[in-house]
Amino acid sequence: MKAMKIGIAGLGTVGAGVMDLLARNRDLVTARAGRPIEVVAVSARDRKKDRGIELSGARWYDDALQMAAAPEVEVVVELIGGSEGTARELVMAAIAAGKQVVTANKALLAVHGTELAALAERAGVQLAFEAAVAGGIPVIKALREGLAGNRISKVVGILNGTCNYILTTMREHETDFVAALGDAQRLGYAEADPGFDVDGIDAAHKLAILAALAFGRPVAFGDVYIEGIRRISALDIAFATELGYRIKLLGIAVESPEGVSARVHPCLVPLAHPIARVEGVFNAVVAVGDAVGQIMLEGRGAGAGPTASAVVADLIDVARGRATPVWGATAASLSAQPAVAIGALSGAYYLRLMVVDRPGVIADVAAALRDAQVSMGAMLQHERGAGEAVPVVIVTHKTTEQQMRAAVERIAALDTVMEPPALIRIEAG
Repeated sequence: MKAMKIGIAGLGTVGAGVMDLLARNRDLVTARAGRPIEVVAVSARDRKKDRGIELSGARWYDDALQMAAAPEVEVVVELIGGSEGTARELVMAAIAAGKQVVTANKALLAVHGTELAALAERAGVQLAFEAAVAGGIPVIKALREGLAGNRISKVVGILNGTCNYILTTMREHETDFVAALGDAQRLGYAEADPGFDVDGIDAAHKLAILAALAFGRPVAFGDVYIEGIRRISALDIAFATELGYRIKLLGIAVESPEGVSARVHPCLVPLAHPIARVEGVFNAVVAVGDAVGQIMLEGRGAGAGPTASAVVADLIDVARGRATPVWGATAASLSAQPAVAIGALSGAYYLRLMVVDRPGVIADVAAALRDAQVSMGAMLQHERGAGEAVPVVIVTHKTTEQQMRAAVERIAALDTVMEPPALIRIEAG
């Protein structure tokens, strides 16, 4: 059997994991791919670094673009990361050279996926990216292939394990965001600069990809509303628990007659919702199809093993000649649905205020809500010591984002409100 010869660019955690998995499960991979998969070329920044893997059988390229042009390389595996620079140049060069491409790069696909898909389509090559979203969870194949006969109406996901770990730690250990983030950094779940994760950018890249697949539209990262978890407090975690919710950073994409809404932000999720029980570094994706109903996939969303598993699955598909258009349909068949802005969102809200404990405060807050046509569903108030600000929590009935923001702006201006109000959307289903 003639081996499929691949070149891997990027030998970090995932790249080393791919090489290890290919070597460790060589016989299994060969049987499932129908032929051996051989790493004949590699490229990375530091040739001397000990990665704990055997590289003697592969040719080293200091320049990844030269590797893409090498005649012995049939498939280029891009594991460099980032939406610009070498990663983008490499993928474009590989496609131009007629090479099949496998990537784990969610940022690249979220920002340039429409362009790259069109290039791959014209060149007649595959651009496979199962590893780009949710690590080892086969969510790309599930949406694009397994649910191909369904009209998908909604996708909801916990798409960032770092944020899920932080929120879980805050609840289980009754600690604040800064302490939980420090714990995540010590364990290697969060980077020294955690902004990409905790500010919601990573989850938004992944949601943009899922929305394109689910709704058959060009990928549109710029249309995703993004809000991170830095402002979630231990107090909010405690109140959410008391009210029967978990706080999760969710990516939510919904198709409606008005268009597609795509947003990443913290949510209160009812305990009865299956995604509420997904804890720690685990990811989960829930999809709703007109034929299949609601399905949920859960597992580890990052790390060498899970991500390598997804990369190797793509390599096996390439070896077998199993090809699917990047976004599930040809470029000409993708829809041009408009984006729905966050201001049009309709739902219930959690609002926490820190107020001066004196007569008339609640009446002023209620008046602001009434004038914005926001109806209160429930209210909690806990006593504190004399002179301390008192937390007041209000859960609203269904309203619009625009109305809620108008109410919050007026409430924040009250001289009895001691700090910016905390506003969290409630995801009911």
